[in-house]
This record gives sequence, C-alpha cells and structure tokens, in this order.
Amino acid sequence: MDKNNFCVIMAGGIGSRFWPLSKSKCPKQFLDILGTGRTLLQQTYDRFIKLMPPEQIFIVSNLEYKEHIVKQLPELPEENILLEPSRRNTAPCIDYANFRIHRKNPEAKIVVAPSDHLIIKEEEFLRAVKQGLDFVASKEALLTMGIVPSRPETGYGYIQSLGEELKGYESTGLRKVKTFTEKPNLELAKVFLSSGDFYWNAGIFFWSLNTIMNSFEKHLPEIHN
Repeated sequence: MDKNNFCVIMAGGIGSRFWPLSKSKCPKQFLDILGTGRTLLQQTYDRFIKLMPPEQIFIVSNLEYKEHIVKQLPELPEENILLEPSRRNTAPCIDYANFRIHRKNPEAKIVVAPSDHLIIKEEEFLRAVKQGLDFVASKEALLTMGIVPSRPETGYGYIQSLGEELKGYESTGLRKVKTFTEKPNLELAKVFLSSGDFYWNAGIFFWSLNTIMNSFEKHLPEIHN
C-alpha cells in the first residue's frame, strides 16, 4: 500500500431523498439499506480499505453523527473522524480534511468520495481509483469521475467532456472537462443523454494535496483562510 494515498469519505448529508427510511438523526449512510449486513458507510469504508490502511482514511461528518461513526467503524482512529459544527456543503469539508491530512503527510494524494454510493463492479471501480491516484501523483490536475448515463436522470449533476481523450491516456478514458451542470430538467437531460458528451457526476475527486490546497487558495481564499 502507498503511504501517500489518502481517502476522504464525506458522510455529513441528511439523506432527505430516502425519507422516511432515512431521517436527520440517522440518515441513509448509517443504514443497511441493501440488506447486506453492512451500512452504506461501512461498505464505502470496506472498499477503500483494500487500497489504504485505516490511518489514511478520514471521515468528514456532522457533530451529531459521531456516535454512529465510532460504532460502525471502531477500527478507524478517532482522530480521523472530522466533525463539523454545521453543514456547509462540499468545499469546506474537503478543505477541512486537507489541513488535517497535511499534518500527517504533505505529500498526500487524495481520493474524495461520498459515503452512500452503490457500486456493483467493485474490482473495476478500485482499478479506476488506483488509476486516478496514479494520475494525480504525476500531474498537477483536479480529476473527477464520471458515470456513463443510462437514462435522462434529473436528480444528478452532469459533466460535459471535450470528447477527445488525453494523449497518452487513451486506455483510461481520461478527458478534459468542459462544463458542469447541476440537476437539469427532463428535456435538457434528454439532450445530454443523446449527445454522448455528458456523464453523471459521481462526486468522486482525485488530486494531490499540494494541487488542491493551491486551488483553494487561488479560487476560494475565504474558505481556505
């Protein structure tokens, strides 16, 4: 296992779309929705533990969910559970984790992932994660993972690619991003699907610690400060 590879799992959402099963006191990431004996958070952790040890996995969540996390992931070092006093969405929780990881390893390469994904083809997914971490280890880039859409879904965000695969990375399917679009209406989603240039936004990101911290300092200085 690479000592420079780290994972940040975002587990602070309230899971409102799964109500009434998912409630604010115990949202979907802490539930065994699939009946596997493991919650969505535990399944996410189980995937990434195959690539890095517990010391290199961080969970970012809300203060009120500490008990759930400690109970469900007793093997995770408690200092790797980062708890926010209020919900401020994705960017602040990522940069919070950046500074904590920086204390451990300034040379870190990071994958950021939500805690509530269903992933069937796990080996394929882990191979893609490894490719992503390898890419950002040698490139000053912000990398995101897209999913080939199977329907005109209005509940997901979309990533539009420039189409042409990056030279030298044709086998991995890496492309430059042109635009991001949040949850389109049905007609626009149909256009996205038919174009072949759009992917569902998985909310999974890869970068080196140095690259992402420089990007925050440049583009979101108020959050970084």
